[in-house]
Amino acid sequence: MPIVKIRGVKLVYEVLGNSGPWVAITPGGRRGLAWDRPLGELVAEAGFRVLMYDRRNTGGSEIGFPGQSESHEQAEDLLALLKALGTGPAYVAGCSSGSRLSLLLALHHPEVVKALLLWRVTGGAFAAKRLAFNYYEQFIESAEQGGLDAVARTEHFAAMIAANPDNRKILDALGVSGFLDAMRRWRAGFLQGTAHPVAGLSPDEMRSITLPALIVPGNDRTHPVAVGQTAHRLLTNSEYRALMGDDLDADVDLDGWAKQNGTLAAYFIDFLRRRERAGHTDVAAHESSALPGNLPALRAGRDSGK
Repeated sequence: MPIVKIRGVKLVYEVLGNSGPWVAITPGGRRGLAWDRPLGELVAEAGFRVLMYDRRNTGGSEIGFPGQSESHEQAEDLLALLKALGTGPAYVAGCSSGSRLSLLLALHHPEVVKALLLWRVTGGAFAAKRLAFNYYEQFIESAEQGGLDAVARTEHFAAMIAANPDNRKILDALGVSGFLDAMRRWRAGFLQGTAHPVAGLSPDEMRSITLPALIVPGNDRTHPVAVGQTAHRLLTNSEYRALMGDDLDADVDLDGWAKQNGTLAAYFIDFLRRRERAGHTDVAAHESSALPGNLPALRAGRDSGK
């Protein structure tokens, strides 16, 4: 699989499809590109060029912990990756933590985003507590109790080191104190953003995003339906399409969503095709509106024999 180094880390990526508008898909949690490849393949089959990638700290990409916020760093990584591949403005799709990343990219760099496709948007006190532990606190505890050897034995970091042995070297170079500083810094940044109805962005920041968007709400304690509804209300140019019904009595519903790839892809493809038609219509209307102003000059040219 191709690898590109951007912003100090090597990222693994894959492009599905040979032509068509670009669609970048970011999975949720700390899952790599393989998780949403079935969804990406369906979108690519409909005539789009789909970018799948392992974010920093996922899959076979490298680890790296700069800045105050993991989601902000990953959003900047996606910006750099789009530029490195020369995609131009792209449709940006994201699930859960991927939706948070996508919203931050749209907030700070709207010029590179054609529209947003967001599903299983995260928010609420339960999600804040659960994800702070999953993303940071369990690794802080491991490092405090057993050093980097213990961190490397956790399920997440063991998988990343198996996929890319250089990740153990990066951990060792960071040292226990550097790793703990990074996890505590990122935990603080994450928790600061979870005070908002949609994790990661304030209501005013959400309202300032005027790009077209499609919201497909989640259905569990980490991704409640109400959070998806709030995201729809705050994103003033968004559409809302329910898929899974009421919230389940479950932390997450990964198996249920994996079974709905076909329907989710159909929602995305419908939205993407309508956006593409709207874009072509806007261009045609702009070109048509420019014609009358050109007519006198054209006539003058003909009359003068030019």
